[in-house]
Amino acid sequence: MRVMTRLALSYLAVLLLVGVLDYLWLRVIATSWYTQAMAHLLAPEPRLLAAAIFYFGYPVGLMVFAVVPSGADAVRALSLGALFGLFAYGTYNITNLAVMRDWSVSLTLIDIAWGMFVSAAGAVAGALAYHALRT
Repeated sequence: MRVMTRLALSYLAVLLLVGVLDYLWLRVIATSWYTQAMAHLLAPEPRLLAAAIFYFGYPVGLMVFAVVPSGADAVRALSLGALFGLFAYGTYNITNLAVMRDWSVSLTLIDIAWGMFVSAAGAVAGALAYHALRT
């Protein structure tokens, strides 16, 4: 199978896993935490264009910084994905903690941990897909 096809299918694996996990996180598991900590900041409805830009763009970052450098090694992808999540979610949350009134420290820590988990899982999915598609 051609490299570009394997990369595209690996991207799709990352996109799907991150999308499903984040949907479950935001709509089922952590909804009350976010509402409790920042209800006064939440938009009445999600901004779908902004969400789409994130959900289609974030897997590109995971591909570039975790999946491809892992060489399809799942353990390395897990480590690189978790590190990518630490920096990406950490930048967002710690910046908000620095400049936003009433930003929650506990939500910051929870969200960074979530970002590390979902990024690591997405990177592993991408690496496993890339490895499985080798011919």
